[in-house]
Amino acid sequence: MSKELRYLLFFLCITFQTQSQNPSSKTIIQDHGKSLNIEQALSKYLQFESISGDEIEAGEWFKSICIENGLHVEQMGDTNGNYNFTASVYPLSSNLPNIILLNHIDVVPTGDLTKWEHPPFSGDITDTEIWGRGAFDNKGNGIMHLFSLIEILNKYGKDKMPYNVSLLAVSCEEKECDGGGAEYVLEHYLDTLNPIVVLGEGPPGFNGILKSDPDQILFGISVTNKRPLWLELSLKVKTSAHGSITPINYANKGMIKALDNLIEKKQKTVYNETNINILKQLGRLEKGMGSLVLKHPRLFKVLLAPVLRNKPELFSLFSNSITLTSVDSHNNVINVIPDEVTALLDCRLLPHQTNDEFVASVKKQLKNKRIKIKVIKESPIVPPSDDQSKFFVNINNAIKKNYPEANTLSASVPNYNDASLFREKGISSYCFTPIALERHYLEYIHNVNERIPRGTLTKGKQTFIDFIESCFVQ
Repeated sequence: MSKELRYLLFFLCITFQTQSQNPSSKTIIQDHGKSLNIEQALSKYLQFESISGDEIEAGEWFKSICIENGLHVEQMGDTNGNYNFTASVYPLSSNLPNIILLNHIDVVPTGDLTKWEHPPFSGDITDTEIWGRGAFDNKGNGIMHLFSLIEILNKYGKDKMPYNVSLLAVSCEEKECDGGGAEYVLEHYLDTLNPIVVLGEGPPGFNGILKSDPDQILFGISVTNKRPLWLELSLKVKTSAHGSITPINYANKGMIKALDNLIEKKQKTVYNETNINILKQLGRLEKGMGSLVLKHPRLFKVLLAPVLRNKPELFSLFSNSITLTSVDSHNNVINVIPDEVTALLDCRLLPHQTNDEFVASVKKQLKNKRIKIKVIKESPIVPPSDDQSKFFVNINNAIKKNYPEANTLSASVPNYNDASLFREKGISSYCFTPIALERHYLEYIHNVNERIPRGTLTKGKQTFIDFIESCFVQ
């Protein structure tokens, strides 16, 4: 009997048992001898305050339950700001091509505590929701990864399968610490990981996208992303320091005028292969005139441009963005005119936009030759991951199996995350979160009152399991 046929028969046997017994919804793990279901495990994880740079306590707990439940764990950094580990079905020493489920331990700060209906680190479980900072971003994903790996371990751990599967939990994703987290793992452990594909955090499924069918749920599977380009602008103008006499020109005045020239200018709508493909996919799902326009975006670009601009979350995929995040004159004395002022710009570039050309355009739009531009952070142009690969197809099929009423799209995302670092190394990386949410839940991500509906984790976990099993039998 061939190896491929043996895998197929084994998979069919396991599938029949799963359909008959349906253990997925009843799976529990052990936490120091105490049994936890998937929602209880997330609640416990949410109770650890793991704001970026302070991840050890949460990471130690997460690692301990991976070990207690039989996964093979390897540490890849053990300090705050750089606490990372893998938990795998087979030891990394097996050197099998590795399917990486990437998540991060750290969370963003809580914001105003008085605005939270449930404390941000309570992990409260109500009749309908699970509350806490990180419930969606990104501890919910981490717990789904954990439970899916434990089920895969129990089913296949004693068999020799074609791939390893590893949960990779990293630190400092939200703060993007230089040299820590995923960046450190890639620098020191890439060969050990032996990744063949990476599944990272990305958009959930949600409705309200299609005009002709607003209830239709769509899942975006991200194959690329906009790239960060962080710029510091500085302007020095030597003037009389006393504020009683206003100079004709001074640093703050020059910077504000230049920033007004830059920020108030509408960014161009840029069509590329990736975002045109998104519109065409939407066109195949829309009806009527809207379908025709979306299927031929270049032909109807005059009609599309104002529609895109009215939807910032969509327009961000069709434009290079510039966000002013700080202006600092390094002066706290009200009657002293500072000689120098700096401003910080968070720019996000479309995948094929070169950094040099964009910086040149910024300089031109400022209309002030005395302003110096310094690049603080940049990333290279990277081709998108293949949306025709077997891994993409398997993700697509796993989502549709668990959400038969939903559709999927090959997409781009406006944000930059750790999966992008793997893509820069030439490793196929796909970003999505296999849970369906009503649109209002998106408002709580990185905001007060973050939470997710109960019942979503089990279906998300099963999506990961179905993806992994489909890879095993190919």
